[in-house]
Amino acid sequence: MGRAAGATAGGRRAARAATLGKKALSIRPRQPQGADARPRPGSLIGGRSGASRSGRLGAVDWPASLLKGRPRSVRELLRRPRSAQADELWLVIVDASASTRRQGALSQAKGLLASVFDQAYRQRVRLAVLAASGQDATWRWQGQKASTALNDWLQDLGAGGGTPLIEALQQASDWLLRRQRLKPAENQRLLVLTDGRLHDWPALLPAACPALLVDIECAPIRLGRAQRLAAELGAEYQHIEEMALQSR
Repeated sequence: MGRAAGATAGGRRAARAATLGKKALSIRPRQPQGADARPRPGSLIGGRSGASRSGRLGAVDWPASLLKGRPRSVRELLRRPRSAQADELWLVIVDASASTRRQGALSQAKGLLASVFDQAYRQRVRLAVLAASGQDATWRWQGQKASTALNDWLQDLGAGGGTPLIEALQQASDWLLRRQRLKPAENQRLLVLTDGRLHDWPALLPAACPALLVDIECAPIRLGRAQRLAAELGAEYQHIEEMALQSR
């Protein structure tokens, strides 16, 4: 009975973590503010994230064309349809400062990240992961396809040191702007996990892509600064405990 109950509880925790991951990745894209707004990723043919040309103008599918007999004109050539699916990048910033040890805040964040990494791997999404811990913000992954190697890093991730979160946000902003110039059609999402336990910080520029900030502050006395941080970034705000309740 004890083993069965433990297995059931473990299954519920895994399912809840998966649901939290889906919530974390369902960031609503911002709406353009007018006809002259910067183009946003979309699904229309010719859009920033869609095919630049219709399927009829794709590469010639020679095997399919020849199976129908020798083509007598260009019109008889069959073309491969171009994919309308844009590449996708999830940029993740995780605060692993000493304060996130309180009340298991980092443990909850790691459960959520494990689900995010698993979904990215299954969907062949590219990931960029920046850890804010100690004295520096450190890149752990930088635009590659998701890999199970991230799980090893996540398992070893511990909390400690100061909170270089502002440095991480600035690094991520600069990197993301450079990447957008190189890959203008890429769909990008930003996910920030932090307890917001910072002192005063300089004014921040809004995130360069749709963003979600997940507040992991779980101490009995809460400062509530993560919500202010989310507002400055123009990010959606969610507390990880509220996400857990919604997933039940």
